[in-house]
Amino acid sequence: MISLPDAFKKFKSRMELNEREQQNASKRQKEVREHLDNAFQIDRSFLTGSYARWTKSKPLKDVDIFFVLGKDEDHYRDKHPDKILTAFYNTLVDVYGSSAVKKQGRSVGVDFGVVVDSDDNTDYRVVSVDAVPAFAKGDDYEIPNNTTGKWMGTNPEIHAQKAVSAHQAYGNEWKGLVRMVKYWNQNSRHGEKPIKPSFLIEVMAMECLHGGWGGSHDREIQAFFATLRDRIHEDWPDPAGLGSPVSDRMDAAMVKRAQTILDQANRDIAAAIHLARQGKNGDALKAWRAFFGPKFPLS
Repeated sequence: MISLPDAFKKFKSRMELNEREQQNASKRQKEVREHLDNAFQIDRSFLTGSYARWTKSKPLKDVDIFFVLGKDEDHYRDKHPDKILTAFYNTLVDVYGSSAVKKQGRSVGVDFGVVVDSDDNTDYRVVSVDAVPAFAKGDDYEIPNNTTGKWMGTNPEIHAQKAVSAHQAYGNEWKGLVRMVKYWNQNSRHGEKPIKPSFLIEVMAMECLHGGWGGSHDREIQAFFATLRDRIHEDWPDPAGLGSPVSDRMDAAMVKRAQTILDQANRDIAAAIHLARQGKNGDALKAWRAFFGPKFPLS
């Protein structure tokens, strides 16, 4: 039987991007780019977000692709951001169909119909991507924000730099722990994700996971979940200092729901740690698997 520390190491490894997944993500980026190129002037496109920061959990869903629009599309900057989102949506619906394409607040999602099996495997394929229209603004970017009805500043490079700094300051364990918590957040037993967007977990971890790695995944996760519960109601600004607060999608009802789920999560974690303390390694492994999902190993 695998030991609990080795189980967490194996779990962390399972959450890491592998070469086949990176190849498929690149293929999907090029595929969507080819379709959008027929309708828009696109200067460049690139994979970004948690995928590029290596904090993406699995299965790989909602992988962000920035599409930096050229000068011929500048007229959209003077219009409500819904105009460009609708234009992206209509273009992609013509290719993938309305059932596979969804217009969102800041992007257009495309679902590729990939089946996720009972072990959360996808045969190394990306389930869906989010196509994000963007304009360059100096070293930064502007993207649509339908919540405010305005274009919003952002800089994924700054987000990536801050993630690297947090990772290094935390004994190079920060990204692995963030991926684990994100995996818990998208566990199907919750229905909708308790914490939205998943980037909020990362932003909170930048501030809350400090003081260096303590050496034990279960204890570090316990401490972080306690902090998530206590501070999920706070406003969490964009780490780049450009866009709307990352927490702006969590209204009062969503915060209350998240707190209820996090209360249960903290009880579950305490129970799993107690089982391990009693020497019941097999039961502890099962408790952590029930908590996280099928990617957590039992052997």
